[in-house]
Amino acid sequence: MASGVAKVFNGCRTLFAAAKSATPKPTATTTAAAKKTKTSTVKKSPVKKEGSTEKKPAGILKSIPISPALSDFLGVPESARTDAVKKIWEYIKLHQLQNPTNKREIICDEKLKTIFDGKDKECTF
Repeated sequence: MASGVAKVFNGCRTLFAAAKSATPKPTATTTAAAKKTKTSTVKKSPVKKEGSTEKKPAGILKSIPISPALSDFLGVPESARTDAVKKIWEYIKLHQLQNPTNKREIICDEKLKTIFDGKDKECTF
């Protein structure tokens, strides 16, 4: 069988040779030196400059104006998408509105129907 493989690759020995490691094997002296450098390095905490400003959230973390129905549900005029989803799931779990046989299905009560266009059930994936 090995001869059949050799015929396919025209007997190229480099294809059958063991791979060489990219890094040399550590010796006792290099290992000791590496241990000393690892223990002697101290991580410094980043220093904030006086004039620097913090980054504002972007994307799904950014607070944006929300629909009037969602605003009534959450009680705030604007919210980040992640926060809105978290609060909706808290409400669903608190009132046990998840279908016990099909966990992907939500049984909407009157308050949730205002968000989900009056549907009795909402499927989430």
